[in-house]
Amino acid sequence: MNTRSIRDKSADAGPAVEWLVNGAKGAPLPQDVLFKLCTLLVDGHLPICRGAVFVTTLHPNIMGRGFFWRRGAEEVTVAEAPYGVIDTDEFQHNPLIRVFKDGVEIRRRLCDPECPDDFLILDELRDQGVTDYIAMPLDFTNGEVHAVSWSTDQEGGFTDVEIEELHKVRPPLARIAEIFAHRRTARNLLDAYLGARSGEKVLHGQIKRGDGQEIHAVVWFCDLRNSTPLADSMSRWEFLELLNGYFEAMGGAVLDHGGEVLRFIGDAVLAIFPVSDDGFSIDEACRRAVEAAHDAVERMEVLNRDREKGGKSPLGFGIGLHLGDVMYGNIGTEGRIEFTVVGAAANEAARIENQTKTLGVPFIVSENVVAHLSGDWRSLGKYALRGVGHDIEIFTEADSR
Repeated sequence: MNTRSIRDKSADAGPAVEWLVNGAKGAPLPQDVLFKLCTLLVDGHLPICRGAVFVTTLHPNIMGRGFFWRRGAEEVTVAEAPYGVIDTDEFQHNPLIRVFKDGVEIRRRLCDPECPDDFLILDELRDQGVTDYIAMPLDFTNGEVHAVSWSTDQEGGFTDVEIEELHKVRPPLARIAEIFAHRRTARNLLDAYLGARSGEKVLHGQIKRGDGQEIHAVVWFCDLRNSTPLADSMSRWEFLELLNGYFEAMGGAVLDHGGEVLRFIGDAVLAIFPVSDDGFSIDEACRRAVEAAHDAVERMEVLNRDREKGGKSPLGFGIGLHLGDVMYGNIGTEGRIEFTVVGAAANEAARIENQTKTLGVPFIVSENVVAHLSGDWRSLGKYALRGVGHDIEIFTEADSR
């Protein structure tokens, strides 16, 4: 009996299949699932040197994720593919696109001199010593098709028995992958529509109207100037593009400095930099909010320079920061709720920002925020703000004019 026959008979994916069927216990993350699965397959004498799972996802910026196991590696690597990858030659000439679109299995026995050389990835696999490659569809119950691929550097490639054992892995792996993909989609959507912190709270069951907690936070409020005449002077698509550029400057700065964007209110942005025992101290929350404001101002300067080059007028804006207690949680109707902040401090932040129009500066902060900042700040006076029962002193940076 030759060695290949012996090896065929010893190949056994049974323990790996049983582990998947029982829920992939002990693997809390998808990369943990692939690592454990490949370990069990190798222990079952499946001669894989490379395994990968590819799952498309519902996310505004990310088309999908790839999980890559390589023999000898201590962990699975994870890569995210932006939507722009669709237009690249690497994607258009990749076997995965046929798996996704047609739900077919693609196998290329690279050790066979007659093997078609029809995918760009094949040269890379040959350079790695791969002798056989197979990509299989992972069929989800909702009709979506995702993929798993296996490679070997075994002389002569996979045997028929080994391929048969790998086929046994496909159905339970598809079920586990679907569970993780749905969890990821839920998290992606909650992060995109609610924000990371708010989305996390919803995922952990804070979903009823009235669920919430009182928090101390720096409240950010910013507004676009003259939005009504701007909207009247251009098409709806042009105005939407303008708003997205403005929101990217403002909201992007908040997110990059650790804040949470809660709402886009017409052409305004409501955000927070919360104070918590396991997060920001009061001083750090104030500092980060100010740094975000500086960043937003710089981004608006770049945006306005580009507009001026195109013969367009610059966009005006105002940013106001305030520190206080707010209720952070779900509000709304029984059938439609949102996760946001409410309370006096949120209303006062909006009133403070409104003062940028009359004071002629784009960025101001309240006395509550200045108390936790270093540097030179110039008082612009105390003001009785509409709907606020006490005067609030407002500051701008000392070098502002």
